[in-house]
Amino acid sequence: SLGDLPDVMVDWAMRYGNPSTASVARGLVEQGCDRILSFPLYPQYSATTTATANDQLFRALMKIRRAPAIRSVPPYYDEPVYIEALARSIKRHLASLDFEPEVVIASYHGIPKPYSDKGDPYRAHCLETTRLLREKLSWDEKKLITTFQSRFGAQEWLQPYTDVTVEKLAKEGVKSIAIVNPGFSVDCIETLDEIGREAAETFHHAGGGNFAHIPCLNDSDEGMAVIEALVRRELSGWV
Repeated sequence: SLGDLPDVMVDWAMRYGNPSTASVARGLVEQGCDRILSFPLYPQYSATTTATANDQLFRALMKIRRAPAIRSVPPYYDEPVYIEALARSIKRHLASLDFEPEVVIASYHGIPKPYSDKGDPYRAHCLETTRLLREKLSWDEKKLITTFQSRFGAQEWLQPYTDVTVEKLAKEGVKSIAIVNPGFSVDCIETLDEIGREAAETFHHAGGGNFAHIPCLNDSDEGMAVIEALVRRELSGWV
């Protein structure tokens, strides 16, 4: 809650869809906002995600004569409040299962490997999130592993691939796994369908048994705590 900050207006926009970034930016300026804090909800930075969200905002502001001052929340892949929220969410979900996964997969949305080779920090951010999660959960590198999903096209994407890994684990005799998506703030088709349905089917068809998809933070108390903590910190730069 930001109720103790009476001069702060909160709104949201969609990179693809409605309400659009342009309509929200225009509406805020028309209501007198002269400082806007942008919060791209991508924990790990990539030129394909965070940068495009900021680009969309600045394109909108190019059409406004009285442009406000802008701040953008930096990537929060290693923020303690984010790692704590993920760890608590994972623990809570695993406690609700009637089995203990032998392996937990942290599956992140992939990007083409050439993007990473040219300096996009996304892969490093994902690996650091997983490392900090292992540390927080007191797990080793065999218990929590990193993979990348949602590839398409002919070129190579970041590896190891989630679908290939899930099939490989099952064929190697692993009977129980869980998958979490630390790169997604909210569940969507890439988590609910690609992981919750497709990855589960791949695992079962290859001989696996128990499968669980751990929900994203969504609008949970943990998820809202992350947003509130980072927004308050960034707003303090204008005090």
